[in-house]
Amino acid sequence: MNETNDHTTTIPDNATVIQAPTADDMRRIGRELARIVHGGDVLLLSGPLGAGKTTLAQGFGAGLGIDEPIVSPTFTIARELDGRFADGTPAHLVHVDAYRLGGNTYAPGQDAVGRLLDELESLGLDEELEDPRDNTVILMEWGEQMVAALAPERLEIHIDRPVDGTAAVRADGELTGDGNRIVTLIPVGDAWRSRQLPA
Repeated sequence: MNETNDHTTTIPDNATVIQAPTADDMRRIGRELARIVHGGDVLLLSGPLGAGKTTLAQGFGAGLGIDEPIVSPTFTIARELDGRFADGTPAHLVHVDAYRLGGNTYAPGQDAVGRLLDELESLGLDEELEDPRDNTVILMEWGEQMVAALAPERLEIHIDRPVDGTAAVRADGELTGDGNRIVTLIPVGDAWRSRQLPA
């Protein structure tokens, strides 16, 4: 494990760390990831509000040739969109926002993973996430809380937006789409370790 320079988090040796100073850079990373995905893949996006998760997802959708706008599915929990993989075969994207999943209301004896799986089942997403179809790719924002409930094969995408003066801020104090981000790609499972990740 390597320690990062700007905080105490450690990252695995097989991780790829990318600097992304603009929203266009975030979209480029998404497009490049779309070129290497296959049906059945699960990608988990994590990072604070405003980090660029949806911006990366927009690039990912564009890379799959999806014509519909990619927006945060916060209020719908999941959106399903159709496009094409790099080899031209049909691709079905399930874009999930897990931010509101995993509440703290548990049945007696139920653990956090059990609660999440119950919520996914009630939304009809449990089978898609546990065993995606051959042409389906799952892209989950706020997915870090779901790791234990998902298949062992996944790509974890952590987006950090350091508050060190590099973030671009509008006159009203809100963050803009630009400002340095650190994107860490962590392949988990043999299927991801053998792929050439964006750099």
